[in-house]
Amino acid sequence: MTSQPEDTEHPDFAASEDHDSSHREEEKGQRPALTLQASLRKAVRWIGTALIVLFAFSVFWVLLYRFIAPPFTFLTIRDRLAGMEVHRDIVPLDAIPAHLMHAVMTAEDQGFCLHHGFDWGAIEKAQDFNEEHQRTRGASTISMQTAKNAFLWPSRSWTRKGVEAYFTVLMELFWPKQRIMEVYLNVAEWGEGVFGAEAAAQHYFGKPAVQLTRRESALLAASLPTPLRSNPARPSGYLRGRATVIQLRMNGIAREFGQCVPDTP
Repeated sequence: MTSQPEDTEHPDFAASEDHDSSHREEEKGQRPALTLQASLRKAVRWIGTALIVLFAFSVFWVLLYRFIAPPFTFLTIRDRLAGMEVHRDIVPLDAIPAHLMHAVMTAEDQGFCLHHGFDWGAIEKAQDFNEEHQRTRGASTISMQTAKNAFLWPSRSWTRKGVEAYFTVLMELFWPKQRIMEVYLNVAEWGEGVFGAEAAAQHYFGKPAVQLTRRESALLAASLPTPLRSNPARPSGYLRGRATVIQLRMNGIAREFGQCVPDTP
């Protein structure tokens, strides 16, 4: 009686099959890791490209406003959407009296001609004051206010503050001080729907900005911190007192820092 041969598997073939099987399992385990790495690299490229585009656009925007007046601001858009009539007449710096420039420097930023966008001494004093008092005191320079009004949305968030600082650096890099003052005086809010020195002069005093007196300039400068609650044409006792202090200090500002703004009428 002949015995049937046993169905045996060649040991080399079995080992090879086991090796292939384990190799396939390793590949399956590596695929998610490779896919994740590829996705991360793609995301980094997209983020890098987006940052470069945003940087290039912001530089172009600042350079554009170096030569043309901002055609709108987020504040004027806000008021138009609210149904308000917006008054804003853009004028060159030589149509604005020098004493209005000295008045706003006295009221808002006495170191305007010295700093490069940030008054670190004023910032430190404001921080010390805010730590000791319930009400807060700001330390925004004219450059920072111009960046906020010309390029950004109204908000008190730290994000907006960070973007404001970024645009302040760009402005100080690409604009001379006279241009910063010119844009500031054409975009500053001076009441509901009233923007810029020319519109403010017409609205409150019925005259062009170039004809403003020193007292009227001081009253306009005094109202800048609270433009929606102040009326330079019918000033409160507080506003009159603040304007008097500004008017008394304007001559010192003009003597010390007048060289960084033009000597207009």
